[in-house]
Amino acid sequence: MAGLSTSKNNQDKSNHGGRRSGAGRKAGSPNKATASIREISRQYTDQAINALVAVLSNDDEPAAARVSAANSLLDRGYGKAATIIQGDEDGGAVAFVLRDMNANKNA
Repeated sequence: MAGLSTSKNNQDKSNHGGRRSGAGRKAGSPNKATASIREISRQYTDQAINALVAVLSNDDEPAAARVSAANSLLDRGYGKAATIIQGDEDGGAVAFVLRDMNANKNA
């Protein structure tokens, strides 16, 4: 049967993969796959916070662990600090250069 071809094998593959209109989850709709994991993990919020506080408060813990616990608590309490993008050393604007990496392949 290896010599037989089916219409499925002869389909034009140009419509497979990539972005297609109407495909995928609609914007704003919840991700059902992670929703239950999120619900389960939220049951342990108090324990997780208490564990971070315990590490932070224990002088016998390594400094790196205490700093990591402190950062985690601050991030959750106040949000992560904004990332500041600075320009060049003279204070100029940041320049972004976009190049088409395929431009020279067909030339």
